[in-house]
Amino acid sequence: MRRTNLSLALRHLRTNGGRSRAQLAQDLGVSKATASALVGELGQRGLVRESELHRTGGAGRPGLTVDPDGRHVAGVGLELNTDYLAAVAVDLRGRRLAETVRHLDIADLRPAAALDAAADLVGPLLKELRADGVTPMGLALSTSGVIDHAAGVVTFAANLGWRDVPVVSEVRRRLGLADDIWVSVESANQLAAVAEHAAYGDPALTELLYVSGDEGVGAGIIAHGRIITGASGFSGEVGHLPLNPAGTTCRCGRTGCWETLVGFGAVVERATSPGDPLRDHSVPLPRRIDELRSRLAAADEDAHAAIEQLVVDLTTGLSVGIDLLNPQVVVLGGWFAAVGDLIATPVARALEQRQRDFGSVVDLAVSRLGALSSATGGAHFALEPVLDDPLLAPKAST
Repeated sequence: MRRTNLSLALRHLRTNGGRSRAQLAQDLGVSKATASALVGELGQRGLVRESELHRTGGAGRPGLTVDPDGRHVAGVGLELNTDYLAAVAVDLRGRRLAETVRHLDIADLRPAAALDAAADLVGPLLKELRADGVTPMGLALSTSGVIDHAAGVVTFAANLGWRDVPVVSEVRRRLGLADDIWVSVESANQLAAVAEHAAYGDPALTELLYVSGDEGVGAGIIAHGRIITGASGFSGEVGHLPLNPAGTTCRCGRTGCWETLVGFGAVVERATSPGDPLRDHSVPLPRRIDELRSRLAAADEDAHAAIEQLVVDLTTGLSVGIDLLNPQVVVLGGWFAAVGDLIATPVARALEQRQRDFGSVVDLAVSRLGALSSATGGAHFALEPVLDDPLLAPKAST
């Protein structure tokens, strides 16, 4: 019960912002004495602090506001993407404490070399946090593919060419992490959804759908304020929704998957002829997107026709997700965000027309987190252990 109440208090303060002890007691449905005890214990572990004077408008001495304390613990996220590594640290207040990105062709490396590079990137960041008196409470790794969460193994990641890679144990060993530091590996899109949800900072936003595109398409789902992973951690594989039974064969072996319509490669095939440099997969995706935008700016008719069809096909797939999940917000990421200024408005209009009869219209947004989205979400997710059990945090030095 003690751990449960500490967790409830800390999560409530992190989600809803500063409260007086009396207001916290009322919000949690506990006595003022219990709320004061919870605040005192959380404060001993450097998880909350009392600061600004708080007036309720009545007579008498003003009280203190209890807020999450961002000075003592942090979560760290590390993304392993096909062509870059990114690491981010955030504190309990959601502030980004550190970030670092290294552009590297991960897909061209053996798993051991890729994990060496990942450890070399995040190791100095962890050292910097400790030097500043901040305790890393967890490290969440993110990548795409099929993940065995319990074992910490990437079972299969087609884009990296990985099969049965024990990511968690290998990263832990390389960094020399003690057992008291929680380490996990999660879906990149799921963690990006966590980051997008946190970026809003709105307690009323509890339902969000994040959809990201590159060569494939994936999603992350926030429901009731928490990430939905599915029975085997494989939720969000929306790229394989069968939306075009008469279409082309997908790399998964099925026919007419959504990503065969809206994946970057599929759109490029409609915009170009065989042998066009835009089809060269050895060229990093950001450079190919830049080239496509250059052609659009030059009024290339085939490129414009391909984008117009993208709007249609993207709307179709998003409509399925919206009808199924009823989100408040849909966020576009990946290459969809890179062309968001071109597609967001027509997609939003088309979605509004489709949803109007149901009496609710979803908000469509474009991600602004870029290459740091999954790593940032991982950093937020890596705070979950201490949010679940605040007693894991070491007592703060006085």
